[in-house]
Amino acid sequence: MTSGKMLPESQLDQPLVYLERLELMRNVCRDEALKNLSHTAVSKFVLDRIFVCDKHKILFCQTPKVGNTQWKKVLIVLNGAFPSIEEIPENVVHDHEKNGLPRLSSYSKAGIQKRLKTYFKFLIVRDPFERLISAFKDKFVHNPRFEPWYRHDIAPGIIRKYRKNRTETRGIQFEDFVRYLGDPNHRRLDLQFGDHIIHWVTYVELCAPCEIKYSVIGHHETLEEDAPYILREAGIDHLVSYPTIPPGITVYNKTKVEHYFLGISKRDIRRLYARFEGDFKLFGYQKPDFLLN
Repeated sequence: MTSGKMLPESQLDQPLVYLERLELMRNVCRDEALKNLSHTAVSKFVLDRIFVCDKHKILFCQTPKVGNTQWKKVLIVLNGAFPSIEEIPENVVHDHEKNGLPRLSSYSKAGIQKRLKTYFKFLIVRDPFERLISAFKDKFVHNPRFEPWYRHDIAPGIIRKYRKNRTETRGIQFEDFVRYLGDPNHRRLDLQFGDHIIHWVTYVELCAPCEIKYSVIGHHETLEEDAPYILREAGIDHLVSYPTIPPGITVYNKTKVEHYFLGISKRDIRRLYARFEGDFKLFGYQKPDFLLN
């Protein structure tokens, strides 16, 4: 296609962005050199991350720390558990007994295959390092949902194994977290931490983007445009709308990223990038050279 300036912008440029995202992802998936960073089995762990709306034939893969709570609310309303997003109590959203949101793992093998083949499928991503900062702040610093195990079990486990200065008695620091995530042998601890790791494992491990043929990839940084587009593409924009996004909340904050990585060794940052490189490349995020060099 030529520059296509004849068509009104709304018809061309917008969907083009989404096609380009899928195209980029498929190209990275084909790159043999990145195979071990981009491919994963569609295991129970992945199927547990995918929420199902049978009524409207939608699958949503949850990537924590990327505004997923709001998408869950959208699906809860579509599934008919609550009449509107405003009426869903906060404590119900993540309560899988009460929210009426089945996971793909709860279906038979044939049921899973059929849904993966025929349903509208989407996930949302954001800059991988910014997501890790968000996970760290949310789970280890503020912990707004009162999940004491992050501070009392997981943080001490990370500190014991990864703190350089043994006499340092402060609670978990971002540096400890980075060292844990960048360790090629992180799996032993991950097994110990169980499903709590979903807040910081790669998008590849969560959603198997090279194995599952997603219909749309949304970006947190452009959610204002992406959310309405996803609702339209899924054919549900007349039934529900995405909750209002507070201004500035989705913008990539380079200053914040620099601040968090200040004083962390280049070796540790490079190891972290090596683990998340698949996520950066698959979803078109710039390699953070300002941290690495």
